[in-house]
Amino acid sequence: QVQLVESGGGLVQVGGSLRLSCAPSGRTFSRYSMGWLRQAPGKEREFVATINWTGRSTIYADSVKGRFTISRDTAKNTVYLQMNSLKAEDTAVYYCAQGDYSDRPGGYDYWGQGTQVTVSS
Repeated sequence: QVQLVESGGGLVQVGGSLRLSCAPSGRTFSRYSMGWLRQAPGKEREFVATINWTGRSTIYADSVKGRFTISRDTAKNTVYLQMNSLKAEDTAVYYCAQGDYSDRPGGYDYWGQGTQVTVSS
């Protein structure tokens, strides 16, 4: 059974930073691409960032490029999302997902339960 557990969400002021972590289990971590997606109240789930199985390729949504960094540590079976220069519009539930190297929510097979990120002005 595949499980993804996110952590690291919380309340931060505009301009601040947070680091999200996700620890998947249930299948070989190093074989799959990992992604972060988010959903704000009243909006559809949207792509944030993805990293391929080697860790050498990444894709970012235009809205987070230059501010967010996705990375993975195979030894720790963990994927991270470092979020800097946070804006109020980054407020959302952030989901970790495992599957294809994709910028579409439909490209992922498994999802975590989500972690809330709130950016206050």
